[in-house]
Amino acid sequence: MELYKHVKKQHGDAILLCRVGDFYEAFFEDAELIARLLEIALTARSHKNQKNPPPPMAGIPHHALDSYLYKLVKAGHKVAILEQTEDAKLARDENRLVKRDVVRIVTPGTVTDPKVLEHKVNNYIVSIYFNKDTYGVAVADLSTGEFLVTELTDPSRLWAEIHRFSPKECLFADSFEDEEMFERLKTEFKATLNDLPDWRFEVDTARTELLEHFQTISLDGFGCEHLPAAISAAGALIYYLNETQKQEVEHIISLHTYTLSDFMVLDADTQRNLELTASIRDGSTKGTLLEVLDQTVTAMGGRKMRQCLLQPLLDEKEIEERLGAVDELKTQINLQEELRDALGQMYDIERLISRISLGSVNGRDLHALKDSLRLIPDVKAQLQNCSSVLLVSLNDTLDPLPDLIALIEHGIHPNPPATIREGGVINDGYSEELDELRQIVGQGKDWIVAMQEEERKRSGIQSLKIGFNQVFGYYIDVTNPNLNMVPEHYIRKQTLRNSERFITPELKEQEAKVLNAEDRIGTLEYELFCQIREDVSKYTEVIQKIAAALAMTDVLANFAYIASKYNYVKPTVAAVDEIVIRDGRHPVVEQLFTQEGFVPNDTILNCDDEQLHIITGPNMSGKSTYLRQTALIVLMAQIGCFVPASAAKIGLVDRIFTRVGASDNLVMGQSTFLVEMNETANILNNATRNSLVIFDEVGRGTSTFDGLSIAWAVSEYLLDEKRMGAKTLFATHYHELVELASKYKRAKNYNVAVHEDGQKVTFLRKVVPGGADQSYGIHVARLAGLPQVVITRAQQILEVLEQHNLSVEADGATGQPPKAHPTMPKPRRRVSRKTLQSDSLQLALFTPKTHPLVEEIRRLELTQVTPLDAVNILYDLKAKAEESEG
Repeated sequence: MELYKHVKKQHGDAILLCRVGDFYEAFFEDAELIARLLEIALTARSHKNQKNPPPPMAGIPHHALDSYLYKLVKAGHKVAILEQTEDAKLARDENRLVKRDVVRIVTPGTVTDPKVLEHKVNNYIVSIYFNKDTYGVAVADLSTGEFLVTELTDPSRLWAEIHRFSPKECLFADSFEDEEMFERLKTEFKATLNDLPDWRFEVDTARTELLEHFQTISLDGFGCEHLPAAISAAGALIYYLNETQKQEVEHIISLHTYTLSDFMVLDADTQRNLELTASIRDGSTKGTLLEVLDQTVTAMGGRKMRQCLLQPLLDEKEIEERLGAVDELKTQINLQEELRDALGQMYDIERLISRISLGSVNGRDLHALKDSLRLIPDVKAQLQNCSSVLLVSLNDTLDPLPDLIALIEHGIHPNPPATIREGGVINDGYSEELDELRQIVGQGKDWIVAMQEEERKRSGIQSLKIGFNQVFGYYIDVTNPNLNMVPEHYIRKQTLRNSERFITPELKEQEAKVLNAEDRIGTLEYELFCQIREDVSKYTEVIQKIAAALAMTDVLANFAYIASKYNYVKPTVAAVDEIVIRDGRHPVVEQLFTQEGFVPNDTILNCDDEQLHIITGPNMSGKSTYLRQTALIVLMAQIGCFVPASAAKIGLVDRIFTRVGASDNLVMGQSTFLVEMNETANILNNATRNSLVIFDEVGRGTSTFDGLSIAWAVSEYLLDEKRMGAKTLFATHYHELVELASKYKRAKNYNVAVHEDGQKVTFLRKVVPGGADQSYGIHVARLAGLPQVVITRAQQILEVLEQHNLSVEADGATGQPPKAHPTMPKPRRRVSRKTLQSDSLQLALFTPKTHPLVEEIRRLELTQVTPLDAVNILYDLKAKAEESEG
């Protein structure tokens, strides 16, 4: 208990599990915590001190540790494993405590157990360091050996990177303060946050940590020697990984420095709004682009697919290489199928080699690696006749490693046990010493069987048995009725209820030979296995390269497969100022249109005369789908994937921006409208001429006039070539915006066509030139199932409003319509707030009543009115009308 308390002080932020016999025990607060989380019994440890209550205790069986660890880590906890570091027999012989030490600390960001990890999702841990105006970001996946680093200055770009990696754990210096970031990390990703002392992030300390890890004299070879903030973040991260694993993480053999200019930027809002990898509704992959595009057949390919999706390329040559490889695989169906079949039989060798280097594998894992390597010749056979540059390069990287295959096959038993300390792991014929020991044990056990038969004949006791247990070793068991026949040289060892147990010097001599041989076998097998594991780990770097090549091959074959399956076409991607999509389709939504069929649409955007599209049309007619499909097609083209269209020419896009939907951010105290304005501000401040901007409503979260004013001003800003000139799709219900097209050459009006047949409205889903003047909101309300009385009343109110030709409100301070800018549309007749609150309109809206003048006219009997009376009546009516207006 003193040892437990001492270690707990050193690891106060972790649950401490201490190996005690066949259990891992936790005490005090940790016991209460795991009892609640794991739903196991909470007991108490007996102790001699009667003054204080016994400490709470909870334990889990040692063989079930992994499954319980999964639950604890899943809940966001760290777990320190206090393990026995010596044979308990030695401690018992010397009458002392078994030596124990923390052998590893399992955290959400350092898990490597395949039972805990999602196969197709990386498990990232991120280290962030801020110095003056620069952020250093280091990212690692311990389960694969991936290690990345970059620097940036824009906080919004930092959050975009964090969102892309979706870290399970984050490291910061003690002095770093950003409560908003901490809160978002905990709420959006449920990330575990850790503080390290500031000196761990000092650039000299961090550089030394990295140089010692990689055994180099500089960081120039990794491209980050001139990036002090990045070095600080990376050095602290390597220290943390070594500390949690209690060993050098030698499978992290390289550091990749990247810059944000290498890839299309997808900020957090765009990743979320386009539902690239996570659904807005429940955070799952259902209904996402990833769900449609990821039909990879390996875990490695699945992770690479996700990375490609979140990092579209900007290099025209690299994009063309991917598209060329996909095109070649698409045209050769048999090659594509056989390649995917071979890949589909492979295990996750990327994570296998990482666990081998960390020493956490068994014999079955080594066979999984061997069986995967055996399939490489099949993959190479499929690729050998390919001519595309990328496929040839990937094929050259693949190495079957026959020597490694032979090592595993020769050394590891074909059907090894799940554990590595209980024997049966090493193959016969691998070690002469082991074979001799096994022969001794085998002969010794045969000798025991022969001795049993000999003693039965010699003593005449036919029920005599020779048994074994851990306490007494081998013994001769004789039942009570036969005790009078026991030979004199038998030595009584134990008396039981129905029998007695005896030993002989001869039996003990043979026992010593057998047990010593068995003990040596267990020790020797473990030593031999560790040596084989060490020899395999020497191939870490080459296997990581093989795994990367297999992952990319899987992605390309996957792209070819879905292109054939969904009728996608090869896009043309070039550094030009236009986007031309013919018969474009939404890759996700089209999968849902099984009976009605998806209606394709064209998109033509350029910076000359089709820069800003004002898209109007009814609710639920398909405007949002059209906007998103354009963005997704551009993104798919720049990851090297074929696209859902009949033809596509994509000018390279540096960023995709989206302002979509309405939502608040209660955690940060932001209203729906403030969130909308934040997203709009981000776009206007960061978009360039080469960006693609998607606006699905702007200004809807405030009053009508304010919203229209903002939407109009935003549109003019987008159209200003000197400021921006970004290619933009702008869907809106502010029909006044259609007048922009008459004032700006680069603005064009489009609407979603509708067919009306009396009360029946049919959405044609076709985007056509021109503006719309209705939103058909009441029709959509009817489709949604609002009560008929509400629908009827809404139609009555709409008629009244249309009769008064209401548009935007007047200025609240003066009661007068606000002054119009020369470029603003001429407003329809506005009705002041006074008019809106007048009795006549209130009655018309809420208690429909005929006007008194109308009633008076109705009561007139025209057949009885003389011409003079008619003149007088008309005079009176005119006077009453003027009085009513006053």
